[in-house]
Parts: sequence; structure tokens; C-alpha cells
Amino acid sequence: MIGQLFIVSAPSGAGKTSLVHALLHELPGIGVSVSHTTRPMRPGEVQGRDYHFVDVDALVFGNHYGTSRSGVDAVLASGRDLVLEIDWQGARRVRELVPGAVSVFIMPPSLEELRRRLEHRGKDGPDTIARRMEAAREEMSHFDEYQYLIVNADFERARDDLMAVVRAARLATPRQRACGATAALEPGHGPMAS
Repeated sequence: MIGQLFIVSAPSGAGKTSLVHALLHELPGIGVSVSHTTRPMRPGEVQGRDYHFVDVDALVFGNHYGTSRSGVDAVLASGRDLVLEIDWQGARRVRELVPGAVSVFIMPPSLEELRRRLEHRGKDGPDTIARRMEAAREEMSHFDEYQYLIVNADFERARDDLMAVVRAARLATPRQRACGATAALEPGHGPMAS
């Protein structure tokens, strides 16, 4: 059985990473892909957990980000589901390469709330927040390219909605068939056996 690829995108501050971490904690058999980046490591980040930090050879806010195709393929081939946390440009490219990927966009309830969250984090100065708000408008303008839209006004509700998307994908008929759920319909098995 091949795992399911999930694409999750959101503007910075919408709660994407917190929602994905909650998903990983609640549901077994799913992991998150660790992207590569050329930006410097920030305090508290760990190589290989938050990102694979690489040299410039490898552009968001002046840095490059990317995901290893071979790494993704290996996880999916093992039967595990995988989440890619990527921006709309990356999501568009992944959907071209993996047409069966399930895509989810996380939206803040409003731009005002997004700005409040960014300011409350205390990680960025006013100039960086202004750039993030500008990038957020661009990112959010692509929400309709995704199969699912979750508005993160209430964290628990948004978490439950994200889990519902994953559970629904796992219940899709092709996935159930690959897992052997239709074995009862085979001759000599289940209620149809003579």
C-alpha cells in the first residue's frame, strides 16, 4: 500500500505548523516532511527536525526552500502518509508531480487577526511583519487552488477539521481496496461466501 501525500499551505501566522503538529500527535501512521532551506538556523531550531539547513547551492524572504523528492517517495512507498508544509508555489508544483496529493489551505479568520498573531509571537520586527503581511495577501489569493479550506478561528475546531480531511482520504475506496478492506467481497470470504 502506498501512503497518501497531504499538502498544507498557509500564510505565516495562520497556525499551520501548530495544526500539523497536533495532527501528528493525534493520528498514527502520518509524518511531516522536513524541508531543506538556505536560511540560517534560528535559536531553538534543530537540524533535521525543523529543516535541513544547507548552503546556498540548494526564495522566500531571500532564502531558498525545497523538499527532497526521493525522501517523499521513500516515505510514501513504506505505506506511511506524509504532510508537506509548503507555500502555494511549491504546492502547485507538487500537485503537477503527484496528482493524487490532497491539498489543504489554512486561512486566518481575518488579516487583522493575522497581524495580531504575528505581533504576539514577538519573533519579528515591524518591517518583517509588514513583509509577512504582504506575502500573506499573495498566499491567500491562491486558496481556491486547494481541495480543502480550513479557517483557523478556533484552534480545536481547525485541528478537528484537518483530522477529518486526513480520515476522509484514508477512507477513499482506492485506499481501502489497497488496505484489503474489500476482502470480504472476494469469493470464499465474508457474508457472500457459499
